[in-house]
Amino acid sequence: MMMESVTTAEEEAAAAAGRPVSCPVCGLHVTSPLALQSHAKQHGRPPTATATPAATPAPARPLLCCDQCAYSTDKRSRLNSHRRIHTGEKPYVCVACGKAFTQSGNLHNHQRTHTGEKPYKCDVCGKAFAVSGALNNHQRTHTGEKPYKCVACGKAFTQSGALHSHQRTHTGEKPYKCALCGKAFTQSGALRSHRRVHVGEKPHRCSVCGKAVTQSEHKH
Repeated sequence: MMMESVTTAEEEAAAAAGRPVSCPVCGLHVTSPLALQSHAKQHGRPPTATATPAATPAPARPLLCCDQCAYSTDKRSRLNSHRRIHTGEKPYVCVACGKAFTQSGNLHNHQRTHTGEKPYKCDVCGKAFAVSGALNNHQRTHTGEKPYKCVACGKAFTQSGALHSHQRTHTGEKPYKCALCGKAFTQSGALRSHRRVHVGEKPHRCSVCGKAVTQSEHKH
């Protein structure tokens, strides 16, 4: 006896939506009502299908915005962490020296200065570092990569800090000021060298004459 072919409204809707349909007897998923009809002959009965429901996409998380600047995120913990930039709150304190930090990750990095741990190792020369950023900067000494480029003159640098320092040669900014005489400098190293004029410190010794000097660039 010929088996009557039955196509339900649910099957037709599933086919139109491109969703698979499942056999109500054994649960097998097939791609179309026609394939289900062919499969149902194994059970000796006309098929009636149950469409496999499409996965419902997760609703998008609402963005949480900082009320002090344009920063936004979908995670409350990240927003709370960011807000400390504005409030100055530093809840993460080093038990060894008392230094405080806004981020727990910064505290963990700092603690390695006490423990001596250096988990980030260069696979070229073997030199190890306490923080991943220091390793990234170091690796550019091997690759020659200089991703930080001055928009004013085109000079490129391996580190962002070096670029920021260089840009002051264009802007004239001198953020490092001597508390004793008020003289200002573009580089922190220049300020440290200048302070030795006041304290009389002479940490460098001339290799030619043996004279103690304030700067390593002493010339005859």
